Amino acid sequence: MNIEKTLPNNWQIKKMSEVVTWSSGGTPKATEQAYYKDGTIPWLIIRDLNDSIIYTSLSKITDLGLKNSSAKMIPVGTLLVAMYGSIGKLGITGIECCTNQAIAFAKELHGVTTKYMFYYMSLIKPQLISMGKGGTQKNISQSVLNSLNVIVPPLSEQERIVTRIEELFSELDKAVETLKTTKQQLAVYRQAVYASIFDHGTLRPITDFFEISGGLTKNSKRHEFHIKMPYLRVANVYYNFLDLREIKQIGVMPNEIERTLLQKDDLLFVEGNGSKSQIGRVAIWDGSIKNCLHQNHLIKGRPIGGMLPKYALFYLISGYGRKQILDIASSTSGLYTLSINKIKNLKIPYIDIDDQKKSLELIDSRLSCCDQIEKTVDTALQQAEAMRQSILKQAFEGGL
Repeated sequence: MNIEKTLPNNWQIKKMSEVVTWSSGGTPKATEQAYYKDGTIPWLIIRDLNDSIIYTSLSKITDLGLKNSSAKMIPVGTLLVAMYGSIGKLGITGIECCTNQAIAFAKELHGVTTKYMFYYMSLIKPQLISMGKGGTQKNISQSVLNSLNVIVPPLSEQERIVTRIEELFSELDKAVETLKTTKQQLAVYRQAVYASIFDHGTLRPITDFFEISGGLTKNSKRHEFHIKMPYLRVANVYYNFLDLREIKQIGVMPNEIERTLLQKDDLLFVEGNGSKSQIGRVAIWDGSIKNCLHQNHLIKGRPIGGMLPKYALFYLISGYGRKQILDIASSTSGLYTLSINKIKNLKIPYIDIDDQKKSLELIDSRLSCCDQIEKTVDTALQQAEAMRQSILKQAFEGGL
C-alpha cells in the first residue's frame, strides 16, 4: 500500500532531517570526570530514559569546565532517544541536564512539536531496533535517524492527534492498572492457599528426602572438551516454571556426567541472584530434554523417597518456605547467597505420603481457577501493549 495515497490531502511525508536537527551528548575529558560525585547538573544515561518526562537522573556532573567539555546543556522539553543498547527508548526532559553520546536529542524542530515527535518515534521504535548494527550491543547513528520518513500534518492537527492519543492511552493505562492489581490479588490468594496447607506437620531436614548436590563450573577450557551436552543455567529456572527457549551446550568430562545429569522430578534451586526476591527460585525438572546437565549456580535436590517433589516445591515457594530460604541466605554483609550446605539446612513440614497427595489435590483444585484467571490477565496485558501500537498506527494514518 502506498501510504501517501492514504493520508489526508494536507499531510506530508518528509525526511527526518527536514524536521529534526539532532545532536548528541559527549563525555567530559578525563580531567573533568568528577561528574559522578558532588555534581550539580543532572547527567542522564540510558537507564534514566523512561518513555515519559524525565525529572531525575542516576548521576550528576560538576559544572567545572563544562563550557570547554563535550558535555552539552539540554533545555527542558527536549526529545531524547537512545541510540545504543536499548535502541529507541525515549524521554522528554523535565529538567535542564546533560547526557552522553549514547543518547541523541532534538536540538531543533521544524514544523513539528516535541510531543508529536515523541509519539511518532514510539510508533517507529520497532523499525529503529531493526536498523541497529554491531555485536553484543547494537546501535544506530544520527544518519539512521535522519534517513527515516516522518508523517507531518499541520500543527493544529498534530495537537489534536497528541490530545487524542493521550486520552486513549489514559483509558488504557487505567485498564492495565486494574489487570496488574488483579495479578497482585491472585498472588495473595496463592499464598493464602499455601498457608492453609503448610501450617501443620513436623519440620524435618530436606536431606531426609532429597540428596543435595552442585553442578558444573564454567571455565574457558570447556569448549576444548570433546563431549558437548545441553545444560541448564540460572536463566532457565524460575518459580515453578522452566524457560527452555534457549538451551546452551557445555563441554564436559566423562567423569562429570553422572554427578550433574538431571533426572525427571529433580528440584532445582537458583543459588544466587542480584535481587532478594529472586534468590532461591525453585522448580521441578520435567525431563523434557534428554541427557541434560546443570551448572553450579543451580543446586539440585534428587528425590530419595518419603516426600513428593511437588509437595516440597509448593512449600518452598510458599510464604513459609520463602522466609526460611531468605533467613538461611542472609549474611552479615547484607547480601543474600545460597550454597549446597545452606540448602541442606532447610526443613520441610512432613506428613505421610497419602496426606501429601490429598494436600496437593486440594492445592491444585483451589489454584486451577486462579491459573486460568492469571492466563487471561496475562493475555489481556499483552493485548494492551499491542493496542498501544494500534492506536499510534491509526493516529499517524489519519484514522483517529
